[in-house]
Amino acid sequence: MRQRALLFVSLTCLCISPRVLAKPTPVKVVIITTFETGADTGDKPGELQFWVEREHLDRVLPFPGGIHPLRTNADGSILAIVTGMTIGPAASSIMALGLDPRFDLRHAYWLLAGIAGVDPNVASIGSAAWARWIVTDVRQEMDAREAPSDWPYGILAIGSLRAGDPPDPARTWGTEPLAYALNANLADWAFQLTRDLPLNLPVIITPEAAAFRATFTGYPNAQRPPFVLEGDILASDSYWHGVVLNHWAEDWVRIHTRDQGRFVMTAMEDSGIAEALTRLDQMHRADFRRFLDLRTASNYSLQAPGHTAAESITAPYIGGIPALESAWRVGSPVVHEILAHWSQYKDRVPGDSSAASSLK
Repeated sequence: MRQRALLFVSLTCLCISPRVLAKPTPVKVVIITTFETGADTGDKPGELQFWVEREHLDRVLPFPGGIHPLRTNADGSILAIVTGMTIGPAASSIMALGLDPRFDLRHAYWLLAGIAGVDPNVASIGSAAWARWIVTDVRQEMDAREAPSDWPYGILAIGSLRAGDPPDPARTWGTEPLAYALNANLADWAFQLTRDLPLNLPVIITPEAAAFRATFTGYPNAQRPPFVLEGDILASDSYWHGVVLNHWAEDWVRIHTRDQGRFVMTAMEDSGIAEALTRLDQMHRADFRRFLDLRTASNYSLQAPGHTAAESITAPYIGGIPALESAWRVGSPVVHEILAHWSQYKDRVPGDSSAASSLK
């Protein structure tokens, strides 16, 4: 009997893949992107391509738990992922990566570098915002035509009795995440590192983008050359647009951050990514304090004066390349700083040592 047991153990050991036995690669920075339009290099770029080409992410790794192969540099210190668009696929991809035994992500910094719509009350096409808050859009809604006549829109918070009002804690479901507080000191550190970067460049100030900015009369920040700022994110699976819904977005972020956040950028995936990283943190496979969210403006979240929302949401999309350029030009100095001073940043998060949390 003992001989049979020894034989079984020996055969089992022989069958284990060397990859399983290999020591996981310690990753220093994860670049999170949400889509790629074609090949990873040499064609019209999505969010991944500039990172692959300019950071020499030449190694291609299969990723059975995701929608796109992973990319790394030669030593594996930088790893890039394409999550897929919308909240669910993005959350699933980050969970799959976090549970992948090939990588040690316990000390990794996570940089979400994606394009977004921007509130023209705050910033302009090509601008880049570091977020302190990610707010999700779990909500109650009715068609605005059926809402009370004194409501600004037909959306209200779960637990609220009126649009634009905060929820009554006694009436909420109690389980839905509403807002994720990122590491504000880390976001401030990244902002201070990049705030003076020149974005008034020909690859960002294209003639088409400049002409589009000029149409936003009455919105001085929308007409500014692109710049780096701090601003918060509303993540929604709906590609919403227009003056009325922009008003809702501004109220929504204010309400669910308890007046601590300000709506600046639209997005889809961010709350799903934040939720996945929160759970991976609880499993000691990632550190949520090391999550940075950078969104760059490819369009405005409402129409220019003199136009309708329908005209605006169906108009040609002209700000994509400027926003992709800004994402790499603002995000890459942070990556380079972390890598250049890894002995300092491996065990100490720059700017802060306190834990981030999610609000319920």
